[in-house]
Amino acid sequence: MTPPAVRLRSAALAFGPRTLWSGLDLDIRPGEFFAVLGPNGSGKTSFLKALLGLVPLSEGTAEVAGRPPGHAGAGIGYIPQQKSFAPDTPLRARDLVSLGVDGHRWGVRLHRRAVDARVDDLLATVGASDYAKVPVGQLSGGEQQRLRVAQAIAGHPRVLLCDEPLLSLDLGHQQAVSGLIDRQRREEGSAVVFVTHEINPILDYVDRVLYLADGRFRVGTPEEVMTTAVLSELYGSPVEVSQVHGRIVVVGLPDATTHGHRGAHHHEEDTP
Repeated sequence: MTPPAVRLRSAALAFGPRTLWSGLDLDIRPGEFFAVLGPNGSGKTSFLKALLGLVPLSEGTAEVAGRPPGHAGAGIGYIPQQKSFAPDTPLRARDLVSLGVDGHRWGVRLHRRAVDARVDDLLATVGASDYAKVPVGQLSGGEQQRLRVAQAIAGHPRVLLCDEPLLSLDLGHQQAVSGLIDRQRREEGSAVVFVTHEINPILDYVDRVLYLADGRFRVGTPEEVMTTAVLSELYGSPVEVSQVHGRIVVVGLPDATTHGHRGAHHHEEDTP
């Protein structure tokens, strides 16, 4: 059998007396599109940080691309939350992408033509060839995020970790970036771990969901997890889930919870 791309056993993460999640056993398969959902502060971004090795698990074990978190190297690609570059940033689009090709190396490039060819291919893959030589600070948020996708997939990663990659993007760019990420897992077999507050832009791609809320979690297909019964149980209060024109609408979440299934855009901070 093919080993899982991500494997967690009895995993827990806590900050002081507050437990974000515990007792998590999870295998994410190669080529699987796996979404991580939940309200602000539920531990979504911290889940990615644990896989990246930036924060240690409080209990249990984890493996990413067959190695402990923080040791997978080129086996992991990472797409951060969308943050715009300063307008006067001199870095060109192709320069940003090239960092994903050979940014880990020291000294003079030994195979400049090969690097340039790979950068050209990546720019074409994400539809960014037309602005390859434009300074990144002059590009729109959606154009910048296309470049981050190109940078993240440059090393043919086994696991692609995505932290709210659609944040602040308009619908057109949400669809474009989501499609690029889905293409990577279909054509390259990368496992995608996609943290988001809004499932609707990726609903057509998602295989399974990890929903985090109030220290509890549920794993399953969107049809299994995104239901009135499951979310009401997780939140400990009545929550109504409806399908409206192919979109999931969640109503009745606790007042203290910020959630975006109805289209809100916000920045998430998990840790205290």
